[in-house]
Amino acid sequence: MDFRILPVGDEALVVEFGTEIENSINGKVHALAKFIREQKINGIRELLPTFRSLMIFYYPEIISYKKLIKKIKHFEDSGEKESSLRKKILCVPCCYGSKFGLDLMAMAKRLDLSEKEIVQIHSGVDYKIYMLGFLPGFTYLGGLDQRIHIPRLETPRTAIPARSVGIGGNQTGVYPVESPGGWWLIGSTPIDFYNPKEKKPVLCSAGEYIRFLPVSESDYIAIRNDVEHGRYRPLYVYE
Repeated sequence: MDFRILPVGDEALVVEFGTEIENSINGKVHALAKFIREQKINGIRELLPTFRSLMIFYYPEIISYKKLIKKIKHFEDSGEKESSLRKKILCVPCCYGSKFGLDLMAMAKRLDLSEKEIVQIHSGVDYKIYMLGFLPGFTYLGGLDQRIHIPRLETPRTAIPARSVGIGGNQTGVYPVESPGGWWLIGSTPIDFYNPKEKKPVLCSAGEYIRFLPVSESDYIAIRNDVEHGRYRPLYVYE
């Protein structure tokens, strides 16, 4: 067995697959989540995937801890793998540089790359959403090219605009709301990753993918206008 099950209070348990932030481990987390959803186990309240584990909230009056463990252990026998899952990729328009990417020029100098090269590298990867956290709708993305890894800013900003796209260490992501932060800002997206007025406030789900698509400043303004007037629909591709 390559996972362990631990109780978390009397209404939840956690299934751990390892101790590292690594794509194959995260793949097992999402494969288990898919397995549980397909089993339609009565009494499951919520599934919460993280980098390396899956927390399962359940109703103990409907399904006991022991019975739930038995159900989970069938996952090992099922041979379910994330490679069998179809990739759901959200295409995210991003305006790099300009007034949106305040740190792009300085980052290019620091890494001895051109701004164009950073944009090409950053937009050339489909980033897996390992988990959500920190802020509502904040995506922890895996897959950033090592060429654009960069230490966080020595002095964090007290306020980063909502929808800013940044890089910090070996991660990249989108700030869903205005907040403090220490990532290098390279651009911005006109679409909302978090909108409390929507029926589904958070745009993305863990296990999905994000693909950044470079757009001009005029395209950014046009898309943002559509978003604000309810005319924009997120574009997904499946592979």
